[in-house]
Amino acid sequence: MFQGVARHILAHPLLSMKQIEPSRVWNKGEGNMAEEAVVTPVTEQQEAMPQPTRRAFLVRTGQTGLALLLAGLPHGWAGEVYASDAPETPNVRIGIIALTDCSSLVMAYELGLFKKYGIAATISKEASWAVIRDRLNLGENQASHLLLGIGYSSTMGLLGSPVKPMIIPCYLNRNGQAITLKKEFLTKGIKTPETLKLQVEAAKQAATPLTFAMTFPPGTHAMWMRYWLASGGIHPDKDITLITIPPAQMVANMKVGKMDGFCVGEPWNARAIADGIGFTAITTQQMWQDHPEKVLGFTEEFATKNPKTVKAVIRAVVEASQYIDKLENRPHVAEVVARPQYINTQKEAILGRMLGQYDYGDGRPAEQDKYYMTFFDRHTNFPWKSHGIWWLTQFRRWGMVKEGVDYIGLANRVHRPDIYREVAKEMSLEVPQEDMRKETFFDGITFDPAQPEEYAQSFAVHNMV
Repeated sequence: MFQGVARHILAHPLLSMKQIEPSRVWNKGEGNMAEEAVVTPVTEQQEAMPQPTRRAFLVRTGQTGLALLLAGLPHGWAGEVYASDAPETPNVRIGIIALTDCSSLVMAYELGLFKKYGIAATISKEASWAVIRDRLNLGENQASHLLLGIGYSSTMGLLGSPVKPMIIPCYLNRNGQAITLKKEFLTKGIKTPETLKLQVEAAKQAATPLTFAMTFPPGTHAMWMRYWLASGGIHPDKDITLITIPPAQMVANMKVGKMDGFCVGEPWNARAIADGIGFTAITTQQMWQDHPEKVLGFTEEFATKNPKTVKAVIRAVVEASQYIDKLENRPHVAEVVARPQYINTQKEAILGRMLGQYDYGDGRPAEQDKYYMTFFDRHTNFPWKSHGIWWLTQFRRWGMVKEGVDYIGLANRVHRPDIYREVAKEMSLEVPQEDMRKETFFDGITFDPAQPEEYAQSFAVHNMV
C-alpha cells in the first residue's frame, strides 16, 4: 500500500525527488485551506550526501505520504471510499404552527444548532395543520412540526389526504394541551363532561347544538376532545357540532361566540383565561400522563433519500430540547418563541404554563403541575410504536377506518424508533429498550397495544358499524 502511494507521488508530473513545492492542505482546525510546506528544497550539501536506495525511498516516501494524506482528510474517510457525514440535503425548510410546542424547532434555529449539524434551516410559519400537511407532502417543506395523527392519515390516505407515507422518528414534546370551556358555564356549575351532558341534551333538543372546536380531524386535539366528551356520554358526532379551527384563531372565535369550548395547545388556553373568556376544564396531562403530542415529521420518500439529513435535524432538535428542559432557560425560550415570526403573543402568555404554573381560571387556586410540557426529560423524544397503535384504535373507534386495520404494520412503517436510537447512540443518550407499553387514562381504562381491536370496540360511545 505504501509503495502504491509512493508511486503515485513519484508519477506526479509536477513533483521530483529533489523538490516538492509547498502545497495546499486541509486545515481541520479552521475548516479551510491553508498553505503548508510539505517538503523543503534540497541543498547542494544534501544533494552530495549518499542517496537512499529506490526501495528505501519508496517505503519512506510512502509512509510519509500516507501520514500526510490521512492527516489532511476529514473524518469519515476509509480506504478508497470517502463516507461523508454531511447531510445529503443541507437546505431544509421546516414548517411550524404558532404553538408553544414548536419551541425545540425554533430554538434549534435560534441557537445555531441546525447550522452546527450542517443544516441551513428556514423556519416557515404556516396558517393551519392542513397547510402543514400539504406543504410537507408537496416537498415545499422537508421537515415539519406535526400532529401525530397526520403521519398516519397521510400514510393511509384518510380524511381528504392523498396517500403520502410519512415517518415519525422523533417526538417534539409531551403534555401541555388543554380543553377550554366558555366562562358562562362556570355560573351553571359545568366543569366536567358529565355535568356538561344536560346542557348538550337541552341544546340538541332545541336544534341549537353546542359547538366545540379542535385543530384537525385526525390530530391530537381532536382525539382529546372526542375522548373527554365521550367519557361523559356525549357523542362528538351526534350530540354536538365539532368544527376545525386553526390554533391561533381559537380565542378570537370564542370571543365572538362561535364556540362553547375548544381543545388546543398552549398558549391559547392560557390566553383565553387572560382575556377573561374561558377556563381550563382539564389539561391533557391530567387525561393521559406524559402523553405524546407534537412530532417531528418527514415524508417517507425524503427520509429514504436523505437519511443523514434526517439524523442531523434530529440531533439539532434533541440538543435544543435539552436546553429548553432546563427551567432556568425557559424565560429566554418564552421570549424568543413569542416573537411575531413564531407565535406572535406576549411572553407572559407562554411562560407561566411552560414553568408548570397553572391558573385554571375557574376559581381554583393556582398550582404547580409537575407534568407540564416537556421537550427532553423522561424520554420525551422517543417515539413509542404503541402510541401509533393507540391512534389507530381511535381512528377505528370514530369510524375513520373500517375493520381490518393493520395496526402493527402501520406502526412499524410510521413510527421509527430505530432512527432515533441511532441518533441517541451517537449522542450517548439512554433510550427505552422496548417499543410498546400499556397506558392508563384518567377514566381508569387501560390500553394494551397487544389487543388494539378489542380495545377499540370496548367503548360505549363510538362510530363503528
